[in-house]
Formats: sequence, structure tokens, C-alpha cells
Amino acid sequence: MRDFDYLEPTTIDEASRMLADLGDECRAIAGGTALMLGMRQRMLTPTHLVSLARIEALRGIDFDPQRGLRIGALSRHADVANSGVVQKHYPVLASMASRVANPQVRNQGTIGGNLCYADPSTDPPGCLMALDAQVVLGSARGERVLGIEEFLVDYYVTALEPDEMVVEIRVPPLAAGTDGVYTRFLRTAAEHRPLASVAFVARREGALCREAKLSVGASTPIPTRLRRAEAFLEGRTVTADIAAEVANIVAADIEPVSDARGSADFRRDMVRVVARRTVAELFGLDMNEGALQ
Repeated sequence: MRDFDYLEPTTIDEASRMLADLGDECRAIAGGTALMLGMRQRMLTPTHLVSLARIEALRGIDFDPQRGLRIGALSRHADVANSGVVQKHYPVLASMASRVANPQVRNQGTIGGNLCYADPSTDPPGCLMALDAQVVLGSARGERVLGIEEFLVDYYVTALEPDEMVVEIRVPPLAAGTDGVYTRFLRTAAEHRPLASVAFVARREGALCREAKLSVGASTPIPTRLRRAEAFLEGRTVTADIAAEVANIVAADIEPVSDARGSADFRRDMVRVVARRTVAELFGLDMNEGALQ
């Protein structure tokens, strides 16, 4: 690892100007779990690190019944998992955050840094997508608000401008009767990054499905909303056969990646299985969860 200067701005404007002035020679650092690994492997060799740790505007988790949930970008995964308001109003989000990577990452890594890294095999983006979350970006030029789908551009690529940082994540309030399930598939118990993940949020009227939102992550270059599957579910009574048909639609509509961890065909098959079991779980159908978690 090469030597670098460590800068500690205290405001968004100050950090933005540093990022703009230093350009490609610097990187913003929050929790640093991914950045420091890249630097140790000499994949990145910045001359300056701009720490965001002293910017109070990036902290905090709070909820308003009208506006919904606000998660400061510096909130750690463990903060999200353990937050009383997240557990009460968005239990699917707390459940997801409690399973991110491993305890070391959960207690150091931040949700803002996670989104900026845009790793396709991480958990938060897909779950936040199914919750219709927005990302607030800040700089000395002001703020921009983007939906998760707009923010995540491509494989490890986001819509962040060089002088911008993630300020907070906003999740709209959920309608009464809305619940969600987040399911991830790991090839082995020792792995921390899912091979496939599915987030499913819907308003239930008994066995009737309303306002379904379904996303797939880990097996695709960026998390993907499955709108044809959502439309198929609208107003239907969810049975085991319906769950299986939804899973087939999901599997048909994704474009899975193929790499050393799994071929595209294998990922498609696993997404089909995960999607079926996720829909079944939300509607209380017994379809043998097996090794999925």
C-alpha cells in the first residue's frame, strides 16, 4: 500500500470541494471495508483519502409516518439491523441488514459506502429496490434525489458525480398490511456473499396479493425489478402453483451473469428456486425452505 494523505472535512461542502479539487487522485472513505482491501491489493492507489466520518449530516436513523424512513449514509449495517424504528416499520430491511457479509463488516461497513461500491453480490441494493428507496446525493452544488434503479447504473458503476457523496437513503412509508421477505442463497455456509437473492414486498389481503414489488440481486449485474412478475401477482390469490408461476416469470426475465462462482444457467435455476420460496414464505405456504436463508 502506497502512502497517502488523510483528510477530515466536517461538512458536505468541504468534502465535495476536496473531491473536486483532487479528482482521480483521491477516494472518499466511510467504513473502508472494501476500499482498504482494494488498496492493500494495489487495485487502487489514491494519494488522498477524504474521510466522511466527521460529517454529522451523514449520521442518524429516524422515521416519520408521513415521510417514511431516513438512514444517514454513515449508518453501519449493524445500526440498521438493530434500529428499533427499522425493526418496527421495515422488518424486512432489518432482517437483511442482520445478514450482510459477516459481523466484522456489519460493525464497520456503512450502508452509504455499500451503495457507492455497487458490488452486484451484496445485499442492501436489492432489498432497498423492493422498498422503492431513494438515494440523496450531496455536493457543494446542492442535492440530487435518485431512485435506487437510477442510482445503480451498471456493474460496479453508479450515477455519482466525482464531487458527490451519498448523504442519506429514504424509504417511503409502507401501507397497512404490507410485509416483506428477503432471501439469499449461499453456495456454502462459509460464504458471505450470496449467489442469488430475492426481495419481495407486498400488501396482503388474506391470501390476496396487492402492490407487489419484487427484485433480484447477486445473480445479475445490478439488482433488477421484475415488473412482469409484479403485474402477474396483482389481485391474485397466492397458492403454491401461483408462487411457482411467478418464479418462472422471474427466471425468464433476468439476464444472469456467468463467472467462476456460477454459470448463467445455474444462477437462473437458483433464482427460480429462491423466488418461489420467497413468495411462498410471505404468504405462509409450506414449500420446504431447505438451505435457503
